[in-house]
Amino acid sequence: MAQQDYKFEGWLGLDEKADQGNMVWREFEPKPWEETDIDIEVTHSGICGSDLHALRSGWGPMPYPVCVGHEIVGRAVRVGSRAEGGIKVGDLVGVGAQADSCLGRLGSACADCASGSEQYCPRPVHTYGSLRHYNGGKAMGGHATHHRCPSHFVVPIPAGLDPALAAPMLCGGVTVYSPLRHHGAGPGKTVGIVGVGGLGHFGVLFARALGADRVVGISRRADKRDEVLRMGADEYIATDDDAGWEARHARTLDVVIMTVSSSRAPLASYLGLVRRDGALVQVGNPDDGAYSLHPLPLIAGRVSYTGSAIGSPAEIREMLALAVDKGVRPWVEQRPMRDANRAMADMLAGKARYRYVLVN
Repeated sequence: MAQQDYKFEGWLGLDEKADQGNMVWREFEPKPWEETDIDIEVTHSGICGSDLHALRSGWGPMPYPVCVGHEIVGRAVRVGSRAEGGIKVGDLVGVGAQADSCLGRLGSACADCASGSEQYCPRPVHTYGSLRHYNGGKAMGGHATHHRCPSHFVVPIPAGLDPALAAPMLCGGVTVYSPLRHHGAGPGKTVGIVGVGGLGHFGVLFARALGADRVVGISRRADKRDEVLRMGADEYIATDDDAGWEARHARTLDVVIMTVSSSRAPLASYLGLVRRDGALVQVGNPDDGAYSLHPLPLIAGRVSYTGSAIGSPAEIREMLALAVDKGVRPWVEQRPMRDANRAMADMLAGKARYRYVLVN
């Protein structure tokens, strides 16, 4: 174990206007050290849409000041004596959107943790935004010089994977990879991805990598068509520009991943794309209201409307191995960590094509 001879400094949001490019660079206190922890010198930190929601308290009040960023890659610089995973000082590692779960430590068994589905533990600690770790410390994210995380949720970055490409996979990638795997996306299945933005473009890439027979990208405007086809989609639907798309594509898809985070999305129309016994899987989480849904599309087609949350450490490791094996390359623009406020403002303005990664 190396001793700490460094400070934790990062971009802190102080109030609900922080998502507009108003973060400040300051030193902060990480969670108190435990021998199960790993400290990481951050090299790359992906900007996720969740960062914007969190900075403006869109999903509930944030415990300001908060350092966001939960797509973290860097070198392990301190490894506790009871750390899991065989990670050594100097190893390239990553952390996604979850920093801890109960892992059965609270006096009773946890079926979710025991089954390797830690992301569904009813007592999770998020990488940022959770007021307290289990030892009482505040959870702070990775748009920073360093990050401290319980070792159970630190994963090795495999050789052959560019850290700038690995970073956004740790939340954005696994958020779509997990439901694609769970719902059997692969040979013999047709997959639709609703909302081909920073999150949805991973859906196209991983549906193709998993061997789906047909992959359809679905977004509002036609201006993304060429890009989405280059990502590997077989077809593209522009819902604002392609007249009659609902009728032409009715009941043609086995699995539809819904990445859109707007309550105004035409949910019933997307359900109409799903074949009998298929599923529409919600991964986007709106902060502008709730969906309104009549049950008839579910009843008439024996269709499931379900959800999925991020991914477990085991799923992240599996996804990263697939990315190396299949050559999955997300569309990433690297931005200097010092320009985080500008990058956040550009992300808010919809300029990303398709993920920004901050680089120290």
